[in-house]
Amino acid sequence: MTHPADELRVRARILVHGHVQGVGFRAFTARVAADLRLAGGVRNLPDGRVELEVEGERSVIEALEHQIRIGPSAACVTKIETEWRTATGQYSMFEVWY
Repeated sequence: MTHPADELRVRARILVHGHVQGVGFRAFTARVAADLRLAGGVRNLPDGRVELEVEGERSVIEALEHQIRIGPSAACVTKIETEWRTATGQYSMFEVWY
């Protein structure tokens, strides 16, 4: 039997475009996600984008999206793409992936 809170959990793959590498963006994202009690991780992609895999309540993930749109002061986010998926529960915390 699933717990009602589990039904509210979703997974999102978020791709962030712009000047988002080498500006403390991953550390900023990890700090905000941890403060929001989200689980998953963030990594740089070879093409200059930053990728997040995150699980939690959709409204909380949307709050994270709002914060990463602003980003740290040295970042310039030009676009965010989000794919919503079913939560898997594979993450227990949020971390920076290398």
